Amino acid sequence: MISAELKEQYYEALVAKDSEYEGLFYVGVKTTGVFCRPTCPARKPKFENCEFYETAQQALLASYRPCQRCRPLSHPNQVSDVVRVLVEAVENHPEKRWKGQDFKALSIDESTARRQFKKRFGMTFVEYARARRMGLALKNIRSGRTVIDAQLSTGYESGSGFRDAFSRIMGAAPTQVDEQNVLKASWIDTRLGPMMAVADEKALYLLEFVDRRGLEREVERLRKRTKSAIVPGVTEPIRSIERELAQYFEGTLTVFHTPLFWLGTPFQKSVWEQLIAIPPGETRSYQDIANALGKPTACRAVAQANGANQLAIVIPCHRVINASGELGGYGGGLTRKNWLLTHEKQAPE
Repeated sequence: MISAELKEQYYEALVAKDSEYEGLFYVGVKTTGVFCRPTCPARKPKFENCEFYETAQQALLASYRPCQRCRPLSHPNQVSDVVRVLVEAVENHPEKRWKGQDFKALSIDESTARRQFKKRFGMTFVEYARARRMGLALKNIRSGRTVIDAQLSTGYESGSGFRDAFSRIMGAAPTQVDEQNVLKASWIDTRLGPMMAVADEKALYLLEFVDRRGLEREVERLRKRTKSAIVPGVTEPIRSIERELAQYFEGTLTVFHTPLFWLGTPFQKSVWEQLIAIPPGETRSYQDIANALGKPTACRAVAQANGANQLAIVIPCHRVINASGELGGYGGGLTRKNWLLTHEKQAPE
């Protein structure tokens, strides 16, 4: 039973189209007979015409039909047909430089492609295709091909243009990549909204909600600290965490096994070890963790290390609350933090 106070909170989130509430509730609209997700773009109903449900199944059982605009039975931010077709086209010909007639051949409007890719990936389609093309160039260079071969294979006639574009995306000139790592970035749909995963072929480096404030700075900091190129793609650790996240949200998994790369100071790593040691369904305060480390006066440093965690859910910083019992902060939003804690308490042993 959803309380009156929570209904008011949900209605405010509905009006604001707050993505933090994705997967937490669905709203049935009495006047239309449809039910929607919190971020539905349709005109908002009056509060008295809303009924709120915790699951889509409850809304269906109440005789509401799914909205055709926000598609509440699909994943939040599910890939549109336009995005899917273009991503497949890029994978089929990653070296291609896209022009106006290429979009027309697929019956896709350029401005639509730009807008949908910006919303989905945080970059326009042209930027996405360029990043994929540059990733291919980097692979060619690392496999022994000359810079000029890589330049021509990616469609650049000007050497300076190729080097400038390469540097903007990869963070290094093509002649400086011999010792450089390559990290792949991929988007993973979850019940609470899409997440970004960044990994190499061995370990996961970053896992964050896409709408987390400051995510762009986190990715840029990761790229600089690892001296890596970050390009769209998938690796085995990304496939692994996608499988495990699905099991986690289904309530069938509580411990993650995907290999992790911890990019932090020795103190930060010691805090993250304490986070992983917190059993699912339980919480600790910053002071509890400081005491466990044998540094009872390091409460503030513990909080900073907790905030520096770039592996959301897997390193469970959401299990740390204030000593007063209040939730405290969380990069993914307090609504998600509360949902995660409640979810873990309900999970079977």
